[in-house]
Amino acid sequence: MIVTVVNVFVKEENIQEFIAATIENHNASVLEPGNLRFDVLQNSEDAARFTLYEAYESIEAAKAHKETAH
Repeated sequence: MIVTVVNVFVKEENIQEFIAATIENHNASVLEPGNLRFDVLQNSEDAARFTLYEAYESIEAAKAHKETAH
């Protein structure tokens, strides 16, 4: 299993736009072959802080994800 954890700090004025784009990314990513999960977490104490947790079955599946349009 290959896991990527991404911590993102979003400018306050861009939070809603970031959420919309990230939900779109999530929805497409979970349909990819080899995707085990794609979690989007928003910090409850700081709404501008997000963590993306992506898990793939293999290096090849993780690499294929990085080549997608989303």
